[in-house]
Amino acid sequence: MAEPGKPRAGEGSRSVASAQTSQSSPTDRPPEAVDGPVPPPEPPAPGDETSKGGTGGRKKWVQWARRGVLGLVLVLLLPTLAAELALRVNYTGDPADGTYTRNQDAIWLGHAWVDGRKTDADVKALARRLHGTGIHDLYVHAGPLEHDGTLPESDYPKAAWLIESVHRELPGVRVQAWLGDVLATEGPDGLRLRRAATRTAIVASTRQILAAGFEGAHFDLEPLHSGDADYLDLLDRLHDLTESRHAVLSVAAHQIDPLPALHSLWGTFTEHPKWWSQAYFGQVARRVDQIAVMSYDTAQPLESLYGGYVAEQTSLALEVTPKSTDLLMGLPFYYESNFDHWGSAETVPAAVRGVRLGLSRTDADRANFGVALYVDFAATEADWAAYKGGWVR
Repeated sequence: MAEPGKPRAGEGSRSVASAQTSQSSPTDRPPEAVDGPVPPPEPPAPGDETSKGGTGGRKKWVQWARRGVLGLVLVLLLPTLAAELALRVNYTGDPADGTYTRNQDAIWLGHAWVDGRKTDADVKALARRLHGTGIHDLYVHAGPLEHDGTLPESDYPKAAWLIESVHRELPGVRVQAWLGDVLATEGPDGLRLRRAATRTAIVASTRQILAAGFEGAHFDLEPLHSGDADYLDLLDRLHDLTESRHAVLSVAAHQIDPLPALHSLWGTFTEHPKWWSQAYFGQVARRVDQIAVMSYDTAQPLESLYGGYVAEQTSLALEVTPKSTDLLMGLPFYYESNFDHWGSAETVPAAVRGVRLGLSRTDADRANFGVALYVDFAATEADWAAYKGGWVR
């Protein structure tokens, strides 16, 4: 889910002096005897453009070049600085009362839960961990999908055991199959949604995991570019299937343009658009039961900026997500430190406060709303404490 490089001076003056000394005075005496000593030629002033071969023209050019570079830097930095200032302001204020869990939260769980590495003791420990929280859905990694859209049943041999165990230890908690793959949108290898046969195979794989007992299918396909019509077609077909089986269709979603059309501009220079337009996000949200925003890996260097970014993402998503669709905002339950994810900035407390601020300003009473915790095997005790203390209460 979550993505890490600038003729010597004075020659002209000497020619003038030579012409003066070669001229004869009316009395054939040297000029010095008539007019007194001839002053030596003055060197050209710095930057004198009339001096042949002088450095003045070059210095002038350097000055203009420096001014041009400074102007370009300002053109590039000022919008960025303005945007960062806006994020910092967005992190100010107090969240509204009651902006806490609606018991619609979720957590991504690793593959170990279905491949035989986990035991009954692990399920009991998970139940103790989740008791008293707002977690209602488990996204259990059961893939990945093959590049052709198929899913070997051998990838999730312990699925039936896990589902039964969760129902016993955590009544009311749903178990969804987390399926995903790398898309061939920015490289030669990966799953190609434009192929109708691949989309058909994904539908068949979803039918397969529902038959195995999963109560929903959660898709994370990346990198998925904004406006992808083949993805929308796939979601329509998948929703028809899950609805007929009384199951849930959910997706992990890219972040929304923090500035209008930023995904297009960014894609032009990097070939990685990263964000979705707000309109496309809404198109996806209308086709699923749950949509979870991957609101981490934002490249924000400070907690206040990251929290302000999450607040903005929360508001943008709320504006276009139907009331009938569960909207979940991702919390970074992991630590990395690189250009995309500054661990000291992208913290759970900052994310929770950002979520509450965005919710407060946009739709404080929305019922179908929650947070999604990524990911169980990287979470720390501090992450859990921040989630419970800041969001669950």
